[in-house]
Amino acid sequence: MSTDRTPTAPAGYVQPELDVQALTEVLDGEYAEVRDLVRTNLVTYASVLEEAEELSIDAYRERVRDIVVEMAATGQTGMGFPKRYGGGGDVGASIAAFETAAFGDLSVLVKTGVQFGLFGGAILHLGTERHHDAYLPDLITGKLMGCFAMTETGHGSNVQALGTVARYDAAAQEFVITTEGDQARKDYIGNAARHGELAVVFAQLEVGGESEGVHAFVVPIRSGGQVVPGVDIEDDGRKMGLNGVDNGRIRFDGVRVPREALLNRFADVTPEGVYKSTIDNPDRRFFTMLGTLVQGRVSVGGAGVNAAKVALAVATKYALRRRQFAAGSQEEEQLLLDYGLHQRRLLPLIAQTYALHFAQDVLRAQLHNVFSGLEDDPQARRRLEARAAGTKALGTWHATRVIQECREACGGAGYLAVNRFAALKADSDIFTTFEGDNHVLLQLVAKGLLTDYASEFEDLDQLGMVRYVTGLAVETVIEKTSAHKLLERVRDLLPGGDEWDQEAGLLDSEYQLAMLRYREEHMLAGVARRLKAGVDRKGDPGAVFSEVQDHVIAVAHAHVERLVLEAFVEKMRTLPEGGNKVALGLLCDLYALSTIEADRAWFMEHGRLTVQRSKAITREVTDLCRKVRPLAGGLVDAWGVPSAMLRAPALVG
Repeated sequence: MSTDRTPTAPAGYVQPELDVQALTEVLDGEYAEVRDLVRTNLVTYASVLEEAEELSIDAYRERVRDIVVEMAATGQTGMGFPKRYGGGGDVGASIAAFETAAFGDLSVLVKTGVQFGLFGGAILHLGTERHHDAYLPDLITGKLMGCFAMTETGHGSNVQALGTVARYDAAAQEFVITTEGDQARKDYIGNAARHGELAVVFAQLEVGGESEGVHAFVVPIRSGGQVVPGVDIEDDGRKMGLNGVDNGRIRFDGVRVPREALLNRFADVTPEGVYKSTIDNPDRRFFTMLGTLVQGRVSVGGAGVNAAKVALAVATKYALRRRQFAAGSQEEEQLLLDYGLHQRRLLPLIAQTYALHFAQDVLRAQLHNVFSGLEDDPQARRRLEARAAGTKALGTWHATRVIQECREACGGAGYLAVNRFAALKADSDIFTTFEGDNHVLLQLVAKGLLTDYASEFEDLDQLGMVRYVTGLAVETVIEKTSAHKLLERVRDLLPGGDEWDQEAGLLDSEYQLAMLRYREEHMLAGVARRLKAGVDRKGDPGAVFSEVQDHVIAVAHAHVERLVLEAFVEKMRTLPEGGNKVALGLLCDLYALSTIEADRAWFMEHGRLTVQRSKAITREVTDLCRKVRPLAGGLVDAWGVPSAMLRAPALVG
């Protein structure tokens, strides 16, 4: 019997009772204590939200630096470093702390990320004991401030093509760091313009006239507050946002550093000038080095989701107190959130935020397991890198979309700087770019899908990936992916045989997952076929890949949406029965069906949705919004955003 009828709440439908405190405990998970420490610190320094607009740019930068150092003294920022150097020895806790800090001023957040995540993470993961002993104790306290000098004016995401060069001088046993032209200057480097004393500089290593690829070096850029000889630093000036972070440009004119300045976990140069590495293949060596820095992508994706929570908390609270127009003959005007359109604007975004939160939980656990040595499997590391790339892309795009929608949903009041949307928009916009442009990151996701994270993963550049895929039968590409196997399993669970998508209930999570898995599998097969067809026509592999790039991005996006829904469904299965589980079930259904609805054209084009069933999904989404509406206030309260961080007096009181 078809379910394509107008969905209505059953006569016996009972609105679930929400236990907000218990839901917060579910969301905070094992890191509740860590998150509460961060919340306390955010409230302590809440004045920075006003100071960001009142202080001069120089004074604001100094204020941000002071707050970062003072927060470091509480242990908040050092949780991912080894205990022997004063850290907390818990990678997962460090990510949870960073995510939670995104409720507050984002200049403070990014300054923290630069100092402890990028600069500190490079020293920790690329260096060896001599670097750890020399730098980590003072780095962790904020006494030693540093930069992560990777990006160049002419090379952003293409790190392998960096222009800065480090030549080894065997006679002096020194590396000579040189900026080869304006395109090779280090640019947009946080901590560079004012506070950094050291920089981890990524440069092309040359030993005996031979290029060994990109390596990282510890290079002094200031001494006693003064820029050292051979280094030229220029302030990047005002930006769209994050003006509490001192971004700058750095040039090196024959700067000499000792041989020990090379961060030598994966490669070293002997005093005589012999290059040695435990990883023979240069591409694999490069990707292994960059893979150790995946923590930054995990952090930024989680920060984007939490910035979205702030915006949604403000917009939802405003919609629960602001009245506009009388609905019918009664005298009192109607609350904004009682309007169906307003529900449609905000409530699916709340559902998606919950979904991304649980997906971030899975990713954080994977990161912790890999970096703590609990999962010491090369494939696990590759899956982590791809999942981090995809989750970062969706999380930061979500933040940008949510903040804009919430600003609009708060009308003219949302445009006032006092109500924080101006700061949220300006400060979070760059999240889609740093730690990797989102479109470039999704190509990394697709690479993992097309190669099944094969042992050749690190060796394959774009052309190598095309050749790898076209060397396989299309069926082999599909069979290698878990999506295919999972889809077969799900089809067995659903009624209707090949008509599974027509007979299953819309609110059946197995149906929802099967739809997203089918889309992913079909897109993946399509990309593989197009790549093979292009090469069979004797097309240049680079040109062939360029032609299918839109398809590549689409399959990666579909893959990550499937992972997000899986994370939500799996979380639902672990919850005890009760009102909170029912409420989260509504959100899970709302996320799944609104995701299908948003891409209904694809599903209809590919025979997975009839017109009638497509309409039924739209009616179901609208009905779910009505059911979520009475819970909305509690659902945003459960995120635990400190009221001082909402800072929207004209909107939330």
